[in-house]
Amino acid sequence: PVAVFNGAMPTGVTVSQSGRIFVNFPRWGDSVEYTVAEVRNGQTVAYPNSEINRPNPSDLSKAFVSVQSVVVDPRDRLWVLDTGSINFSPVQTGGAKLIGIDLKQNQVVKTIVFSPDVVLPTTYLNDVRFDLRRGKAGMAFITDSSDKGANGIIVVDLDSGKSWRRLNDHPSTKAVPNFLPSVEGIPIMNREPGKPPQPLKLGADGIAISADGTRLFYCPLASRHLYSVSVDALANPQLSDSQVAATVVDHGEKGGGSDGLESDAQNRIYLTNYEQNAIQRRLPNGMIERLVYDERILWPDTLSVAADGYLYFTANQLHRQARYHNGQDLRQKPYSLFRVRIDSQPVALH
Repeated sequence: PVAVFNGAMPTGVTVSQSGRIFVNFPRWGDSVEYTVAEVRNGQTVAYPNSEINRPNPSDLSKAFVSVQSVVVDPRDRLWVLDTGSINFSPVQTGGAKLIGIDLKQNQVVKTIVFSPDVVLPTTYLNDVRFDLRRGKAGMAFITDSSDKGANGIIVVDLDSGKSWRRLNDHPSTKAVPNFLPSVEGIPIMNREPGKPPQPLKLGADGIAISADGTRLFYCPLASRHLYSVSVDALANPQLSDSQVAATVVDHGEKGGGSDGLESDAQNRIYLTNYEQNAIQRRLPNGMIERLVYDERILWPDTLSVAADGYLYFTANQLHRQARYHNGQDLRQKPYSLFRVRIDSQPVALH
């Protein structure tokens, strides 16, 4: 265990090259004092300050609305992925954005606001990865995991700020029809008072780029399949969506549903397995092994490989939320941030 959270539930985690840890708390209905925080001495502190963590109704591009993901890039800059959506409501104009922060100055250095033709009213910006070897300043790749509209991958040119959608509503980005995962022995469906149960419909969610930069791996949350697509194809705005789709590979089942993916320098892909309270690892030859299992890993969400040789991940009990239990919130605080060595033998956190 690295830290525990007794307030709002976290989703994302990332670790800088110097070991600074950042987390985020989306505004999903919990009382959220700040949506981005730095973990200092086991406590969370609003980052980079309290003011930017309060939505600015007069200009939503100037402050965080509801952050779903935080990621430190290879140049040790923190990027904040703001959904622009509170409690899964339609995206608010100017709210959906990608914000770059200089960790030395602790100041915002770049804000990319997404246009309505890229981030749709139904879009839910979920996770982001970076390849700084492309273009003048690198590119970002973001999953749209919406359960109400089109899914896909959003590509961002970090220099110009231009962005475009790829694999828009492609089958590989969609939830498997009637998908029924089981967590803690309980079948998970959307179960809201007065409404018939509905299967999970969350699409493209976890995302990771191979070490050589050639393939982008992704998976719908409501699926047990792992897919990849050519990064060259994604990054080329001149290609048609069908040309990009022609490069998609279905790598088959990965052993369980995943909320987060990550990669390391040895071209291994890490996968959360929320059905089995585990973190798995896909080797370059396609074999999948278990890295860690523990009953306390209740819905492992986001992964971050750090320079200290550990894999950091949040466990936020997402499956215990009221929306899955007829209005009854079964979450038990605290929520957890764990880490595990990535090159030790497979272990259990006993």
